[in-house]
Amino acid sequence: MPNRIEDDFGEAARHLRVDTLVMLRWSAIIGQTFALIYVYHYLKFDFPIGLCFVAVATSTALNIALRAGTPRSFRLDDSEAAVLLAFDILELAALLYLTGGVVNSFAMLFLAPVMISAVSLPRKLTLLLGILMVAAATLLTVEYLPLPWRTGEPLQFPLLYRLGVWSALVLSAAFVGLYAARVSDEARQLAGALSATELVLERAQHLTQLDGLAAAAAHELGTPLATITLISSELQKMAPDTAPAMKEDLALLAQEARRCREILRKLNSLGTQEAHVLNVLAIETLIEEVVEPLRDQEVEVIVTKEGPAPAPLCARNPGILYGLGNLVENAVDFARSKVWIDARWTPIYVSIAIQDDGPGFEPRILDRVGDPYVSGDSSERRVKAEPESGLGLGLFIAKTLLERSGALVETANVDPPRTGARVTITWPRAAFERRTQTEARV
Repeated sequence: MPNRIEDDFGEAARHLRVDTLVMLRWSAIIGQTFALIYVYHYLKFDFPIGLCFVAVATSTALNIALRAGTPRSFRLDDSEAAVLLAFDILELAALLYLTGGVVNSFAMLFLAPVMISAVSLPRKLTLLLGILMVAAATLLTVEYLPLPWRTGEPLQFPLLYRLGVWSALVLSAAFVGLYAARVSDEARQLAGALSATELVLERAQHLTQLDGLAAAAAHELGTPLATITLISSELQKMAPDTAPAMKEDLALLAQEARRCREILRKLNSLGTQEAHVLNVLAIETLIEEVVEPLRDQEVEVIVTKEGPAPAPLCARNPGILYGLGNLVENAVDFARSKVWIDARWTPIYVSIAIQDDGPGFEPRILDRVGDPYVSGDSSERRVKAEPESGLGLGLFIAKTLLERSGALVETANVDPPRTGARVTITWPRAAFERRTQTEARV
């Protein structure tokens, strides 16, 4: 899923560059200058050429100012680009007013600013520019200086013909604007889909690499953990009865060693496909299996379940177990006293919400929770005392594993005045029960 950073980048890339408008305006200035000189000096048609060159000179001065005041790569925001396109409409309207109004064959150039706006600006600004163009065309239908023509041969166009040209301009602007806007929207959607696909592939590749590292770590750490377990068991037998504190510490050490071995076993089985009827879990059993190793903590874990019968079933999935376990353990680590796990289901969806009463996620990274190597300040949530912690890899792995199973993972902070973080995992019920249905057919 693309995050806000990708969205912002794509939005910025859509903005017009100053260099693009400057080059287009230079083309218009050269064309206007050539047309004015050709008609006045070669065809010998009389018209106020001085006033026409005032309009052209104004456009030239604006272009020089833009070129001198901004770098070539500078991108205009939407309102700035709209103002420049509005100037182009007004400059063309001034030239057309001096040279025959809408019956001038160059009136079709009114379509250019509207089309540029439809491709690169929001529809609201495109609509405003379209209204400005229609207003200019309407004025030029009834108020204009005569079209340059031979002396002594006045050229008059009836109102009906001018209204026909006006209608053609308006309809063409509407059609071209809508068509260009539709095509550009589809292109942007395709580009966004490709970017999202690249992001998903990158995340999948990253997780695949982590799967291999996890299997290697499980293999390498298995022997030393077995040694630690054996030695701690022997020390428990040798500990004197007069030292209960030592016995408790040794028992805790053995328990944590067994827990480490269980975690490594889960890591080593993430890529396996276990398919057996005995591995089908009800949702309450799934949650209890995740929560049970954390029951001995000082934090109270409260589980609630709500939904119509029958309760959803799922196949035992190491990815789901690991992902949920990581999220629950994270909540327990940062909770002050309580963690709530709320399971809800309907015939359409299955949802598990994990909430704690800790400090919550740091606001500046809330939108990027679940991305790898995202950390906060040392005083904020999800950053432990160890120097290697806080990189976001645990949440990244958990989120990606859950998304592999078809879930949508959403993170948020609890609304004030309460504090804490909330992670909601939602599956379409068909996706949650898909592997169970496959096993039933087998």
